[in-house]
Amino acid sequence: MDGLEFLHSLGFRVKIPPLIRKQQDYLAGTDQERAFVLHQLFLDPEVAAIMAVRGGFGSLRILPLLDMDLIRKHPKIVVGFSDITVLLSAITGLCRMVTFHGPMLTTLAKCDADSRTALINALTRPEPIVYQLRGLEILRGGMAKGILLGGNLTNLVHLIGTPYEISWQDAILFLEDIGEAPYRLDRMLTHLAAAGRLAGLRGLILGSFTDCGDKERLWERALELIRDQGVPVWANFPAGHGAENQVLPLGLEVEMDSNRGRLKFLESCVR
Repeated sequence: MDGLEFLHSLGFRVKIPPLIRKQQDYLAGTDQERAFVLHQLFLDPEVAAIMAVRGGFGSLRILPLLDMDLIRKHPKIVVGFSDITVLLSAITGLCRMVTFHGPMLTTLAKCDADSRTALINALTRPEPIVYQLRGLEILRGGMAKGILLGGNLTNLVHLIGTPYEISWQDAILFLEDIGEAPYRLDRMLTHLAAAGRLAGLRGLILGSFTDCGDKERLWERALELIRDQGVPVWANFPAGHGAENQVLPLGLEVEMDSNRGRLKFLESCVR
């Protein structure tokens, strides 16, 4: 069963904009076409949620073309991950909307059953999400509360210094990535620290760094960079580019409880 069939099996109606089938070199259309499609989806009264088809390479290129006032006035559920991180982060920060770091249409079929169930529950049920996780590594314990932000590390680094970067002050930061060599991950984390972007965090959650080499080195470097802050740090959270990709609503307050290995959202995802 592919992603489209899965959504249909649950009774969802799916609308695919005609322009989304186009291709412009390695992109799904020109920057103007892609921004236009996104605007039309936000304006469409029949559309309740916008799910990325795939990772969204080139999302950074359309940010200057997006009408954030239009998006703010017509809020929708937005779901995706990987390069879609730049859209999630900008919309969450600039429009004060909750966005969803989670499976896309092309990854739904590859996700495990728990991840698919968590996504549907998050989008359709009013109860706040609570994750009681197996396999979580508590690198540094403690309790913390804060707004959850973050996403793909590479893309977040590329937002630094742009008008679309948002503050992580007092936030709980989630990071994940795929196919990056350990030295590149070290460089990006060091860049975040040197730019002052890790200062003021209330907690750090490291997700699935798929095909990224020795994760223990990554965990050690992350701990080293925020050693003086004394905040909880978790690793191996099941979200990112792997088969386990638990949905994470960005822009909501969460509680990290290291003693229980529990991530608890303190608000409902849906209004």
